[in-house]
Amino acid sequence: MKQNLNFLATAVGSLPHTDPEEAVEMIFNTFSDAPVLPQLAKVCPKEDMTSQLNENIPGVVYDETDKRWYIDQESETFFEQIEEFFLDYENIVNENDLESLEKYAISESHCSALPYFLKKLAAVKPAYVKGQIIGPFTFGTSLVDREKKCAFYDETLKEIITKALTLKALWLVKKFREASPESKIILFMDEPTISQYGTSAFITVKKEDLVSCFSEIAAALKAAGVLSGIHCCGKSDWSVVIESNIDILNFDGFYFGESLGLYSKEIANFLNNGGKIAWGIVPTLDVDSLEVATEQSLTEKYEEAISYLVNKNINKDVILESTIITPSCGAGSLNRQQAERAMQLTAALAKALSLKYPDKTEKALT
Repeated sequence: MKQNLNFLATAVGSLPHTDPEEAVEMIFNTFSDAPVLPQLAKVCPKEDMTSQLNENIPGVVYDETDKRWYIDQESETFFEQIEEFFLDYENIVNENDLESLEKYAISESHCSALPYFLKKLAAVKPAYVKGQIIGPFTFGTSLVDREKKCAFYDETLKEIITKALTLKALWLVKKFREASPESKIILFMDEPTISQYGTSAFITVKKEDLVSCFSEIAAALKAAGVLSGIHCCGKSDWSVVIESNIDILNFDGFYFGESLGLYSKEIANFLNNGGKIAWGIVPTLDVDSLEVATEQSLTEKYEEAISYLVNKNINKDVILESTIITPSCGAGSLNRQQAERAMQLTAALAKALSLKYPDKTEKALT
């Protein structure tokens, strides 16, 4: 059983499978050291990343006419709901009120793989286990109020969203820990929208708002003994991610490896302080590249990606010792065969790198 994060292989989460049990079996067979909870939107639209965590959040309702989720601040019960919600949050985060935490559970209708995953987790008890939630910026810009204004732009709604996602994350942590108490938990915030931060679409969004939201969730996870990460399937202002006090930065290293070099000073500090980079080297958003990819070509792609940091005088050994391997993004848009190929290549690449750099593999990291 793997005892450190060096060249650990895991995945982003989304898969195209329609049989939850088969998806779970594939994940545990492929990522025996760090299985990831599958997200299966093809089983039910409620499992889409923008819908999966919508249950029991104050004001969040589904409009059958428009076929969309939105926040209804004009509901007669909205203020009663948020009063109870904020009280629950304080009791859960500060007093470890696990009974109240159950009110913010993720039901099987929103995560069909969860019962199978927890059963398998309890049986296998891997070294690590990974889960994920949608990040607060992506969630807050996809969820709107009655006037179709993004919730992230409203201070109260932004706070509700951030705290609700924190509770959802802590509930997942609770379930993982009940199933396998000794497994180290990794939990990512999936944040594709931060690749658009700084563009005209979000010109009014302030960096401190993003950092504050991410940091609140990361702090709660850290207090619970969990490794936190942010996944963005693109390039971004990586200083936002690093300043959020997360443990793992996960990005599309296949296409955007050079982007980290633009933030070499911040990346160097992040790595020297124990941060890890989950290099998304296996392409899942480009079927043509995936079909021709091999273990050798992906090893070369990894070497190319880390060279952008090495050329900025970041010690290669530090990079190697801080490497986790993932696909570049989720695999939900692929067919089943393609998705399973991407998972297998991810595991194979991590093994190939551990064999190429055995001294870095054996060096334990906390």
